[in-house]
Amino acid sequence: MGWFRWRARSRSKVVLATMAAAVLVQWAPADGALHSTVAAASERQVEQTAVDDPVGDLATATATDETAGTTQASVYWGAYVDGWPGTTTAAVDAFEKKAGKPMSIVAWGAPWWRDHKYMLFQTAYFDAIRNRGSIPLLSWSSWDYCCGLDQPGSQLGSIIRGEHDQFIRSWAREAKAWGHPFFLNFDSEMNGWWWPWSEQINGNSPGEFVAAWRHVVDIFREEGATNATWLWCVNIEAPETTPIQQLYPGDDYVDWTCMDAYNWGLDKGFMWQEPAEVFGFSPNLRRGFNTYEALTQLAPDKPIMVGEMASGEHGGSKAAWITSAFTQALPNQFPRIRGVVWYAWLDPTVSFSWGIDSSPETLTAFSQAISLPRYSINNYKTFESRPIQPPDGPFVSAAPAD
Repeated sequence: MGWFRWRARSRSKVVLATMAAAVLVQWAPADGALHSTVAAASERQVEQTAVDDPVGDLATATATDETAGTTQASVYWGAYVDGWPGTTTAAVDAFEKKAGKPMSIVAWGAPWWRDHKYMLFQTAYFDAIRNRGSIPLLSWSSWDYCCGLDQPGSQLGSIIRGEHDQFIRSWAREAKAWGHPFFLNFDSEMNGWWWPWSEQINGNSPGEFVAAWRHVVDIFREEGATNATWLWCVNIEAPETTPIQQLYPGDDYVDWTCMDAYNWGLDKGFMWQEPAEVFGFSPNLRRGFNTYEALTQLAPDKPIMVGEMASGEHGGSKAAWITSAFTQALPNQFPRIRGVVWYAWLDPTVSFSWGIDSSPETLTAFSQAISLPRYSINNYKTFESRPIQPPDGPFVSAAPAD
């Protein structure tokens, strides 16, 4: 999930670790207020400077990408930034300075409840990101982060029965009043078993996720909140996850499909995976599941986003992994992926940093790779596309790559 990583490894299963509200939670203040010290950053072009290649093949990879005809921006890029949201956008500024390029997406998360109180639409945060030229991406989830997995009040059935309609309508009206496009990543990783909205836990039943999703989208439509672009985001598939075909609400209810995809390295009993194995076919770790292919077959007319991605440190070169992901795998093997969001939050459950600056080599690799023209900058201060299309225009389905 975009707000924090609470997953731990137990044998072949990923289980939800013990949760404590006091530890690094990326929530807004309960009233949704943002202090007046937030200064809207103007749109800016960051001058790129050449640096030494830490992995030895970036020049070749870049040439391959450019000759493939991707000199026009075709992929949104962004991050969950440690320290955002906060009272200022300083954390976002610092991240972009390290990356050497402004983001086209800035992501954060919010639950429906905080300490048993409904959370308001965070207008100040949306304004702060819009004013800097980026597109807001909110990971919006139907739970109270205070209370673990057993939450009867947030069961999918409670959504279907309309028990939260007043809140949903109020939130949708506030979103409509804000009036600008944003990505809404609702109840992501629903195919797992580590969130209360999973059909595998919390008293939920098969078929309820689709019904709950449609119920929420229908309310937004009734309220005229057409500025929300609906992002349906699964965890990369594995034998233990719920088949994503059973959870898809249908093309009429989804604007983008999406996957969360991590290379955990050797931590928590995993093994190192190259980018092509993470996004696509993994013969060893996930027994042949291919999430990219599954999304392509399920919704061939929808663009795909990587809603969260990052790499571990142990078992290979993180710098080389980044270079391979952004300059080779994504443009050449996964062309339907038109948005990528790096998970740059501190994770206390692992022995490494997911960040882009975990080593000088990693930072150099990331800044070089993301500098490619195919990754769009913050040119979206005034755009009003709804639903949001890829940077180079409406998505056109094409045959999947071999």
